[in-house]
Amino acid sequence: MTVPGGGPGEAPGAGRLKAACIQVNAGIDMAANIAAAADGVRRARDAGADLIALPENVSMVIQGRERILANARAEADHPALAAFRALAAETGAWLLAGSLTIRLDETQAANRSFLIGPDGAVAARYDKIHMFDVDLPGGERYRESETFRPGDRAVVVPTPWAPVGLTVCYDLRFAYLYRALAQAGARLLTVPAAFTQQTGEAHWHLLLRARAVETGAFVLAPAQTGVHDGGRRTFGHSLIVAPWGEVLADAGTAPGFVVADLDLAAVDRARHAVPALSHDRDFAAADGAQALAS
Repeated sequence: MTVPGGGPGEAPGAGRLKAACIQVNAGIDMAANIAAAADGVRRARDAGADLIALPENVSMVIQGRERILANARAEADHPALAAFRALAAETGAWLLAGSLTIRLDETQAANRSFLIGPDGAVAARYDKIHMFDVDLPGGERYRESETFRPGDRAVVVPTPWAPVGLTVCYDLRFAYLYRALAQAGARLLTVPAAFTQQTGEAHWHLLLRARAVETGAFVLAPAQTGVHDGGRRTFGHSLIVAPWGEVLADAGTAPGFVVADLDLAAVDRARHAVPALSHDRDFAAADGAQALAS
């Protein structure tokens, strides 16, 4: 695993910024989805946001492997990426394009997150590592690995305020990734998501607060909300969480946006109070660990 941009020896970020999470209900019309997201970004920028985050699958939520691949685009000619790069340059904000479906070949795509600078240039890319392959109570079934190629690289990217660690949705359940990002220097963590209604009700707030507390970092989690193609329901509740676990903003269930002022000194206070990131110890694997892995 490589973690570019930042490291444990790098001087910590300082100062304050205003961050925003945009909450959308994306459908199968890409142009309409881009327009709705752009409207939210402009309104958040007008409210003073410096760093604005969009959800996972922000340009389209569509069901079925064949339909997903048919609507995937190569990065070089993805209309949503072009639109969001232009939007970042227009607004002068740092913009997280939560994730887009990027065609890799005829059989696979990447679920790719982009952090775009205020000049419109892509500052970093991250391919979702953990695939959402689950069978939920009530019959919901997801097999993300049938369509998407998982990423294999964690990403931390410098920004004017602090290094930012990039993740996507189901990554949230894998605490080791967030620990690695924090130990590599991340002080802000992004979790663009399309969490299901069922799992969101059970675990969304709990997991996001836990990741913030475990890492002593701010967490920005922009989310999809409402009913989508094929009747899929997403939970909403885009959150901004502080390093001590306080929820600074919760978007509820309607499309819109939330903003919060982030004092980066809170990261230092949390990590000084409980310096768990420096307390790793080697230990032997428990009996049965190999059997579980297989």
